[in-house]
Amino acid sequence: MPDYSPYQQKIIKRYYENFDGIKHQRLSELATELYLAEGKKRDRLWAQVEQTLRKLEFPESRIAHLMEKRDPALLVGILKELGAPG
Repeated sequence: MPDYSPYQQKIIKRYYENFDGIKHQRLSELATELYLAEGKKRDRLWAQVEQTLRKLEFPESRIAHLMEKRDPALLVGILKELGAPG
């Protein structure tokens, strides 16, 4: 990382050390938003859920099932399975 100052390098390092926790938090926020959203916003939120689960390397078959059902309760179950508060 020669282009970054030592301070910036530390920030980047901490981000990647906490990547899973950050993504779990985001999924938790998305689950809450899904219960309240309607229409096109709900579709965008589901796309974000799918993208986040892929970044967490969640099994593709489970992602496909969730996206087929589009049930926020299933997402809450996944959050519990991953150990994130939700």
